[in-house]
Amino acid sequence: MLNALEVFTTVVVGLMVGVEFAVAFVMNPILNALPEDSRQLGHAHGGRMLGALMPFWYIGSLVLSALWAIAGWHQHGAGLVVIAAALLILSVVMSLLLLVPINNRNKTWTPENRPDDWQEQMNRWLRFHYIRVAVIIAAFTLLVAALA
Repeated sequence: MLNALEVFTTVVVGLMVGVEFAVAFVMNPILNALPEDSRQLGHAHGGRMLGALMPFWYIGSLVLSALWAIAGWHQHGAGLVVIAAALLILSVVMSLLLLVPINNRNKTWTPENRPDDWQEQMNRWLRFHYIRVAVIIAAFTLLVAALA
């Protein structure tokens, strides 16, 4: 049973890393190459869509990692899983304090009501997102290492 939890957790976190990596290094460059109104509408739509999904994925990943840490407390690699869970906690805190406030504003903007500094706010969101991606990649790497 523990092996299934380990594999399932690693896959779930790995998929989350893949989505967030793609947002940073694939979707944002594509959106940023569009004309201004289309770019802003694309960011707003992405903010609504992923803003509805990702909280469950982040919390689910954290819960699964915590369960793995508890169930495998006396197993090899438990310390790595605990550190990975701590990094996932950090990613949730970063999301709540830094990224979600910007995203909540962004997802309501249209070309008619967006603020003058909307691009600066999106750039700030992206800088925070890069850091969060690095944090969740580190967590994923630790989970993979704990499997060995």
